Amino acid sequence: MGYVRIVNETSPAARPQAGPEAAPGRIVLLTTSHRVAPGLLSWPAWQALHAADAVLCADGAHPQLPYLREAGIAVAETSPTAQELVDACAGGRTVVVVATGEGEPALTDGLARLAGSGRVVMPELELLPASYDLPGARLLDLVQVMDRIRAECPWSSRQTHEGLAKYGIEEAYELVEAIEAGDRTELREELGDVLLQVVFHSRIAEEHPDTPFSIDDVAGGIVAKLIRRHPHIFGDERAETPEDVKEHWLRTKAEEKRRTSVTDGVPLGQPGLALAAKLASRVRTAALRVPLPEGEGIGYELLALAVRAEADGVDPEAALRAAARVYRDAIKAAEDPGTAGGGEEDEE
Repeated sequence: MGYVRIVNETSPAARPQAGPEAAPGRIVLLTTSHRVAPGLLSWPAWQALHAADAVLCADGAHPQLPYLREAGIAVAETSPTAQELVDACAGGRTVVVVATGEGEPALTDGLARLAGSGRVVMPELELLPASYDLPGARLLDLVQVMDRIRAECPWSSRQTHEGLAKYGIEEAYELVEAIEAGDRTELREELGDVLLQVVFHSRIAEEHPDTPFSIDDVAGGIVAKLIRRHPHIFGDERAETPEDVKEHWLRTKAEEKRRTSVTDGVPLGQPGLALAAKLASRVRTAALRVPLPEGEGIGYELLALAVRAEADGVDPEAALRAAARVYRDAIKAAEDPGTAGGGEEDEE
């Protein structure tokens, strides 16, 4: 293991004096992402590491260290002060600092203070990202956090698919509410809550004794489905309009499911208006002529309204929620704290 001698800042005599002839050197702060496999560094990063006069790292357990040493890079496990690092660059030397997860804020702050003091000729400072997060990289963090919570949390470790089912429904409704309210902050949070349900159920599924699956299986399945159902993007089909895309989707879905009835796959546990509209949509898409059942009562009236809404391109659930919000606002406007007690007396 190679180590670099850092001159102590308390020994001015040992420190080269700054002057026009003194080359200030160069500091390269090398940052890496823990979401990328260790050793997969950019080519500029490898060039900087091989050309450096010294490579330092404050974290002896940094995941990159074994791979750097395997590549012949001598790394000194040390945590220099800003002044020590400047001194190590004297004479035009280049020092690469392999940053820890926090990016060495104490070191960079110290360098900034030195530069601001005006009493030191500062080396050139370069921030060099050695690896980057790809889009979706934070999902890896979510999976890791969920693994730990499942293993260590007294509540989470005991949860089942059945016990969590109600939360999935609640979070879906809260997401819809955020969308309809147009609240961007709330939308982002509710999307996270829905995503949590997916990751949580997938983590539980890993423990099934007979048919386990993981979040990778879930993601792989939906990726394969999206590719199959978009032959106009991933295949030789053509689609010029949204209607063409929908036709491809429905045809591919029918080939996959091989259902014997247009009602197959319609969840009966969904809200009533949504259920009625879904059935009406299946009937219309299949070009079937199915008269509405005759009967008396509010249920049949609501069924007819839901079918009519679907035919007009209106989501009956969304329409009813919008009307209910107006009703709620009217209720709030009618409420008078001074007469609230009177309403209770009328009920009695």
